[in-house]
Amino acid sequence: MRYIKTLSIAALAMMTVACGNKSEEKADAAAQQKVQVKIAKVTSADIPQTETYTATVESDVKNNIAPNIAYRIEKIYVDVGSMVRKGQVLVQLDAYALRQLRLQLENLKIEFGRTEQLYQVGGVSKAEYDNAKMQLDIYSTQVKQMVENTQLLSPINGIVTARNYDDGDMYSNGLPILTVEQTNPVKVIVNISENYYKQVSNGMPVDIALDAYEGETFYGKVTIVYPTIDVNTHTFSVEVTINNPNQKVRPGMFARATINFGDKNHVLVPDEALVKQIGAGDRYVYVYKGGKVSYNKVELGKHIGSQYEILSGVNPGDEVVIAGQSRLANGKEVEVVK
Repeated sequence: MRYIKTLSIAALAMMTVACGNKSEEKADAAAQQKVQVKIAKVTSADIPQTETYTATVESDVKNNIAPNIAYRIEKIYVDVGSMVRKGQVLVQLDAYALRQLRLQLENLKIEFGRTEQLYQVGGVSKAEYDNAKMQLDIYSTQVKQMVENTQLLSPINGIVTARNYDDGDMYSNGLPILTVEQTNPVKVIVNISENYYKQVSNGMPVDIALDAYEGETFYGKVTIVYPTIDVNTHTFSVEVTINNPNQKVRPGMFARATINFGDKNHVLVPDEALVKQIGAGDRYVYVYKGGKVSYNKVELGKHIGSQYEILSGVNPGDEVVIAGQSRLANGKEVEVVK
């Protein structure tokens, strides 16, 4: 009985060892099994380096129409939306004093005419003639100045965009009577990173998109490059002028200005190659080489069709994994399948 019991214990131990060896062999086989992946060779291309900036359309010139002293407003000849031309009378201020001065001027002209006739026949002295002429010149100048002060003219061709008074109101220093803006051309001002400072110059073309005209592109050009850099934002201002003969583009519209800073040769990878790191916004790709993969962080550029421009992290000619990434890790051996 004791012999049989000993033999049974020995057999059980041998069976346990055998089972343990089989489990280890299965684990080793699973560990040695390579992950199957699909790969694609990346390409490179000359890609336009464009940047888009948001801005608000502004008039090229904006004039506030107001007298230099307080006057009663006799008549405003235009309203908001009126198109005006340079030199057009927009506002007539209280003209009573002007009318009186003009009557006096007419009388002086008549008197001077008589004095001039008498002077020619020796009826008055040279001093009397000079005095009469001086008085006429003084009154003529006063009338001219009074006209300039009581008739407000438009300094530009444009459109009235604001009216703050009515006929009969008393103008006081504050809001202008009218605002006139030139809307052909118009402009936008954008702030560009100082990295592009050397690449921006007057005359550069700029594509303009407006929310008000979805799908339509307007064209402008750089007209002013401001010479200083903002120390807080490290940007510089650029003025872009847009020809606007049909008056479609209006001040206050929201605009997106796109500038092309030239082409650069960059790598393109398929969308499927990109892996987003959990809990972060970083993007990675698995680069295949020599039967193994490396986990490379990449800097993305623009999305072009079904590919992404890669600014760093992948080199031209590299092969990247496009399927099977879920079971991969850095340095993992893989098997490439079609």
